[in-house]
Amino acid sequence: MRSVAVLGPGGVGGLVAGALTRAGTPVTVVAREETAALIAAEGIQVSSVRLGDFEARPRAVARLDEDVDVLIVATKASALPAALERIVGEPGLVVPLLNGLDHMALLRERWGDRVCAATIRVNADRPAPGIVEHTSPFLRIDMALPTPEVEAAAHVFRAAEIPTKVSVSEPDVLWGKLVRLNALALTTTAFDANLGEIRGHPRWRLALEGAIEEGAAVARADGAGITSGEVLAEVAEAHDGLTTSMQRDVAEGREPELDAIAGAVLRAGARHGVACPTIADLADRVRGRLP
Repeated sequence: MRSVAVLGPGGVGGLVAGALTRAGTPVTVVAREETAALIAAEGIQVSSVRLGDFEARPRAVARLDEDVDVLIVATKASALPAALERIVGEPGLVVPLLNGLDHMALLRERWGDRVCAATIRVNADRPAPGIVEHTSPFLRIDMALPTPEVEAAAHVFRAAEIPTKVSVSEPDVLWGKLVRLNALALTTTAFDANLGEIRGHPRWRLALEGAIEEGAAVARADGAGITSGEVLAEVAEAHDGLTTSMQRDVAEGREPELDAIAGAVLRAGARHGVACPTIADLADRVRGRLP
């Protein structure tokens, strides 16, 4: 694979761009003018409990004019339409690592079947431009479907020490993350607590479990083979200190991805006639914490 571009070098995009660059893949980061200038001058500083601490110096631009083999889209959902204006060249494969579901339709309006359903499971943050903190050892990219282009991209990720799984089911890839993320993001943010505190509080734990059960029911109605037991087992393995980007966004006065995450589940539930009272209540609690 000759070239990779990363749109949005935040916690997720910065970590992936840094890892790929360190592994020798030619990477171009696409960001706002000031961020691109900073990364061009100072690189990306990565602190990762899994990959170690290192500096990466990818090329950085505010507008991508040339074609690339792979475009990794790692913006927040609310920033996606504006960010896409920075992409002029044509990608061979588009790998979106956004939260939620709705971005898939927007990306496919532009690039059709070149857009691969994909998710990343990671706890990474960008405290400042060009600085990435990866605080949990868990890291995995899931992709669908197993075409030659997708398999080639997966090989590049694995060569950069990012575990990558290719699935035959697009709903499983998208919902496999969303059910877990939705429950964790809503409960940690609604109660402003880490996962250990939520598990140790009887009422909060019931809310976490209820959000998982409701999300899994919506996922199955939408064609995914997701069970609440699988997700509960994943959550049981997570460390007590786990927090979420939604929780950090609310605490720091930034716009959270409430609509992209909980909104996507609730809209899908409404389409399929699946009630989600726990998720709706938690979403209301999060809204109540907003300015």
